[in-house]
Amino acid sequence: MNGQTRKDITPGAAVEIVLKADQRTGKLTSGIVKDILTKSSSHPHGIKVRLTDGQIGRVKNIRS
Repeated sequence: MNGQTRKDITPGAAVEIVLKADQRTGKLTSGIVKDILTKSSSHPHGIKVRLTDGQIGRVKNIRS
């Protein structure tokens, strides 16, 4: 599942995000969602989240 729709992402979900510093390379970082930062219902580049370890990025994949 891609991370463009806010309703698909919940706190505690396992996701892969791209950090701001990694946007050029597209390197993904795995983690667990702590907070959802994007207020709109969808975003073309992915919903912005904060992981439990404090990293912030846009969701590219939702792991099941």
